[in-house]
Amino acid sequence: MLFAQGIMILTLLLMVTGRTPIYLTAITGSFLAAVAAGFPLAGKADVTIQKLVNGGLNSVIADMTGVLMLIGIMQATGFLDVIIKKIMEVGSKLGGAPGITAAGSLVAGIIGALTGFTQPAVTAPITGPAATKLGMDPHKTAGLAAHAGHFGNFAGFTHPTQVAVIATAAIGFGVINVVGAITGISIILFSYYRLSKEMKGKEISAEQMAELKKTLESESDISFGKAVIPFACFILGFVLGYPVFVVGVLCAIATMILGKSQLAEGESAMMKGVEKIATPLVATVGFLFMSGVMNKIGLVKTIADALGPVVVAAPIVMMTVVSSIAGFLTQSNAAAAAIVVPFLQVVLSLGADPLTAAIAAAGSSAVWQYYLTGGPVAALSTAVAVVPGAELKKANAFQRPAMVFGFLVLCCCVAVVNMFA
Repeated sequence: MLFAQGIMILTLLLMVTGRTPIYLTAITGSFLAAVAAGFPLAGKADVTIQKLVNGGLNSVIADMTGVLMLIGIMQATGFLDVIIKKIMEVGSKLGGAPGITAAGSLVAGIIGALTGFTQPAVTAPITGPAATKLGMDPHKTAGLAAHAGHFGNFAGFTHPTQVAVIATAAIGFGVINVVGAITGISIILFSYYRLSKEMKGKEISAEQMAELKKTLESESDISFGKAVIPFACFILGFVLGYPVFVVGVLCAIATMILGKSQLAEGESAMMKGVEKIATPLVATVGFLFMSGVMNKIGLVKTIADALGPVVVAAPIVMMTVVSSIAGFLTQSNAAAAAIVVPFLQVVLSLGADPLTAAIAAAGSSAVWQYYLTGGPVAALSTAVAVVPGAELKKANAFQRPAMVFGFLVLCCCVAVVNMFA
């Protein structure tokens, strides 16, 4: 067992460094640790590798499928594009250049929350040039646009770390997504408020507003009211606690009917949406297999015994601190899972409330992952590339106060949830 624990610790260290593929490392390392522990591949034994792998087939996978089927048909019918353009149009009317950028950031975050891959460059090519033409600083424009990742990672249904945390804590979607949305929006609003103050006094000509309106006009003849019905029904069903998979499929069928799609074409679009489940599916099964192995080889107990006195005194505080450090150092919410998931198991084994612990685990790394550089792959670097004149270091420096504010909002939410646990 000690040798198996050593293999598992080495696996976690490799995942944290990011020098090896995260998911392959998790699965391979966990398999080798299980073999070293003497667990049979299959059979009637209490613990087998087959049973540990099957333990990774969590119910959240079904929920992800329902969400992605809805997104697939909404994209195919043009409903999603109509909603995106409308949100950005409202943002521009309410807040000019900061408003359109904040709205674009929120839209990119919502897309990321539903698909598992938050990409600010989805909306930044539209909002970035428009905002800079209206006189907004390009570095700050890119910084605000890239806040989308906070919302997408923490408020969503498909990010690998979010799903792994939810499955480990056995809580299901719901309150954690609401807290994620509150945290993500608070970060976007903080930077929006700062830029709104800076833009006061800068006049925007009628010609500039007309050009901006033209940029945001949707080419579709579908009305916003029609386009938003299926999505609004999905949110309502989700809030009421109905099965996410069933609600997603029913809303997808409603979209198909409203969009006048042929049944075969509609089903094909729904299946195309499910293609996006590949990464979160592998990550969920892999991380939960890893968690099961760590439990059975005694690594979780070893860590709990070593940290017991400190964690028992303040389990949620320690979970928040550990997740924050993991996100800050790895600069990746996915890589942070190598630290977050094992420590979450420790905290849960010592009696912490599962929901509160999950919120602290998923949220802290999601907030701090962008602090040092703005994110390694699909975050600030992609927004900077499409905003004329933007520079990464200056954009990241602008982002940091909002992240600190968002973390304080998260801590308040954790305290409130823990109070009612």
